[in-house]
Amino acid sequence: MTGSAPVESNPERTRDARPEIWAFLGGLSFLVFAAHMLVSGRYGYFVDELYYLACSHHLAWGYVDQPPLIAVITWLERVTLDDSLSALHFLPAVAAGLRVLLTGLIARELGARRFGIALACVCVAVAPIYLGLDSLLTMNVFESLFWMGAALVVLKIFSGASQRLWLLFGAICGVGLLNKHSMLIFGFGLFVGLLLTSQRKQFAKPWIWLGGLIAFLIFLPNLLWEIHRHFPTVELLRNVQQSGRNTEMGPGTFLLVQAFILHPLAAPVWIAGLFELLRDRDGQGWRVLGIAYAVLMICMLTMHGRMYYPAPAYPMLFAAGGLVFGRWFARWQSGRWLGSAYIALLVVSGLVLAPLAYFPMLTVDQYIAYSRFMHFGPPRIENNRLGPLPQIYADQFGWKEMAQVVADAYHKLPPEEQKTCGILGQNYGQAGAIDFFGAKMGLPPAISGHQNYFYWGPHGFTGECLIVMDDRPERLHELFESVELVGTVTHPLSMPYEHFEVYLCRRPKFGDLEKAWPKIKRWG
Repeated sequence: MTGSAPVESNPERTRDARPEIWAFLGGLSFLVFAAHMLVSGRYGYFVDELYYLACSHHLAWGYVDQPPLIAVITWLERVTLDDSLSALHFLPAVAAGLRVLLTGLIARELGARRFGIALACVCVAVAPIYLGLDSLLTMNVFESLFWMGAALVVLKIFSGASQRLWLLFGAICGVGLLNKHSMLIFGFGLFVGLLLTSQRKQFAKPWIWLGGLIAFLIFLPNLLWEIHRHFPTVELLRNVQQSGRNTEMGPGTFLLVQAFILHPLAAPVWIAGLFELLRDRDGQGWRVLGIAYAVLMICMLTMHGRMYYPAPAYPMLFAAGGLVFGRWFARWQSGRWLGSAYIALLVVSGLVLAPLAYFPMLTVDQYIAYSRFMHFGPPRIENNRLGPLPQIYADQFGWKEMAQVVADAYHKLPPEEQKTCGILGQNYGQAGAIDFFGAKMGLPPAISGHQNYFYWGPHGFTGECLIVMDDRPERLHELFESVELVGTVTHPLSMPYEHFEVYLCRRPKFGDLEKAWPKIKRWG
């Protein structure tokens, strides 16, 4: 095998499309799905999950902090399964398995054989960032399916498939935009990659433009929602950036963290894959994907994105890296043994890192003991003070107990006053906990000025009687004639900023709550 000859031809790709390859991909994908389902009810409801549950009762074409798809997904799970943790985590577990499958399909499209496909898929299966994200219902779980689905279609077009596949590409990107607006960045990266390579010839044909039109039309309802409300999502992002809440990293640290969250021992695979894509030795258009990743990273570093924002792009790098490592190991007489040992090492070390990657395979006590023994924990994403658990774990505790404290105060009110008493939360986690847990405790819907709760308004409550969660008593005395401490919220495992007092406030000095509502808006 020479350096100038094609490494893996289409006949090889066809030969390695045998049933055992599909059996491997299907088996590993199902194993990943099953692993997530086994731990799906280990802890509690994550703060964002409570918010998505609330949004699923208010379906719309947009929300202050997200496009509409996650609310639709939550609604679908809630009405077809139920609102239990296992039900909410079912589709994220499916997405985890599909990510592995997509990685294998991209590796196969690049020409990787059995070992290369297996290595790429195992790297994705044990990557700490995916283990953590896929354990929760969030937009991030589904993000890589759209990015990598688009990448796979692009590769097929470059290898000679029908130009009509650009229509499928557009549909994938359009729905991806309804999942998370970051699809714009990946799409921009692909656009730059096309412009800077010989694949710019694609722009001379109508199908890519029709695909772009399809993406735009699918995204249009959300765009109109944003325009009609003067781009609340942009206002939110600016507020978050100015607040200093997120942990910011320098370029070097950001890149080093990428190596950790994707598994340190797997870093050589995706780095080799990046160089393979950029090299594009046979001129098959792979450089477009390499440039797309480079553009993505430049955007993330410039915009001070969170460490996990580039994560959806790595399966294609692992796929290309599997091709490279397969070629390397094939040159050595002991390559098969070394390759098997490398995969085994990735699996074992992946299990070691999994609890520290927010994969809830341990009980809380076991995790605390384990993290102390390892003298290690996951990287921080925000600058908040922590308790005994890192933030993603801590944000799964204390919500039901919080609702119970409020319910105890609410049910002590006279029946007539209960009918007019609203419950105000300072953030969507508090309000979401009241809406989800409190509904079973006889509480009315919560109100809040935070994120999309602001648009849902005060629900007809006048403010004459208001149970206020987490506010300063001196401020409340400025707003109400009567302020009474009625409860204290605390939980040994929750985030420290979710330990607060609950007040019963009567006779507002600001007049009717409906008129004062614009002043309580808080986006960020």
